[in-house]
Amino acid sequence: MELSKKNYYSNDADWQFMSVSQFKSFQECEASTLARLKGEWQPEKDKTALLVGNYVHSYFESSEAHEEFIEENRNSILKKDGTERAEFVQAIDMIKALEYDEFFKFVYQGKKEIILTGTLFNTEWKARIDCFNQEKGYFVDLKTTRSLGMRYYSEKYQSYVSFVEKYNYILQMAVYKTLLEQKYGKEFTPYIFAVTKESPPDIAAIEIYPGRFDFEMKLLEQELPHVLKVKYGEVEPKMCGKCEYCRQHKKLSGFIEVGDLLEM
Repeated sequence: MELSKKNYYSNDADWQFMSVSQFKSFQECEASTLARLKGEWQPEKDKTALLVGNYVHSYFESSEAHEEFIEENRNSILKKDGTERAEFVQAIDMIKALEYDEFFKFVYQGKKEIILTGTLFNTEWKARIDCFNQEKGYFVDLKTTRSLGMRYYSEKYQSYVSFVEKYNYILQMAVYKTLLEQKYGKEFTPYIFAVTKESPPDIAAIEIYPGRFDFEMKLLEQELPHVLKVKYGEVEPKMCGKCEYCRQHKKLSGFIEVGDLLEM
């Protein structure tokens, strides 16, 4: 299957290729991810946060991509009078915060939204990179977040971490870095530019200590075989018990003690 902008997020592509987002989704809840892949269930949660992120991304891809995105999502972005809804007024402020920053403009140079495929741990992977500068040996990912300094507890790291670790962005950068280096035969450095949903937005240019990638790739190598067995029906998927899918399919089988509520 040859990937393009039109079919990158298609169900067929998700079955043929593994991606970081799919791997993370399986880790969060095997049952809901598999049900979604099979077309048996779709989440009903509000997609506004995702649309805001894509609104910002499409702006920095190209004016054509931005206009196309607005047209495709007009009912979600615009009010009846043709003005942007509050969330997208905020997105415009986020765009301006980056656009008027000289350091961002200096670094965010290269090919935009490139699609990449490759083999990793005997599995076909797909990736879509926000900005790729082959000549200078780096790539950039744009991230939107609530606050730069917000702390999250992570079961994976068994400690409080930043949003970069909480949402597995280091794993994402590690996979993209590996796939690029396989294809081009040279080393590439990942950078993250983050912009917050605060008013006014905060911005940050983030680099990652290279030693962090080793941990992520070793963990991926350990956990990928199980994820693939679940995906292709060799192992029954487990329910996380917390997500929208699990709440919809929950059946009581007995009592829990008061203290157990804190772990739900």
